[in-house]
Amino acid sequence: MEYDHIGLITNEVKPGESFVEATKVWVTDAKEHPFRAEWLRFEPDSSAPEPIKTQPHVAFRVDSIEQASKGLKVLLEPFDVGFATVAFYQTPDGAVIEFMKYKSA
Repeated sequence: MEYDHIGLITNEVKPGESFVEATKVWVTDAKEHPFRAEWLRFEPDSSAPEPIKTQPHVAFRVDSIEQASKGLKVLLEPFDVGFATVAFYQTPDGAVIEFMKYKSA
């Protein structure tokens, strides 16, 4: 498991946002931020679970989402975002975690 970024919730339009149709959220590219911060701005009709829309998350690159997520509560099943497959989980103490399986180049 390798740290990838932190996701922060905002209501402000941020430069360089792109839209993720699957969750109806505008996101910035964490690779462009000096501290690997990703800003998320959800559309009012987003179907993402409340913890994802209201809490920050920590994202990790993993070799296997299935292995990394064992024992965690599923918030959002794995889905394709183009450059990776991602999924969201919640730890027993309430932290929101994103696991990312990057596609091979």
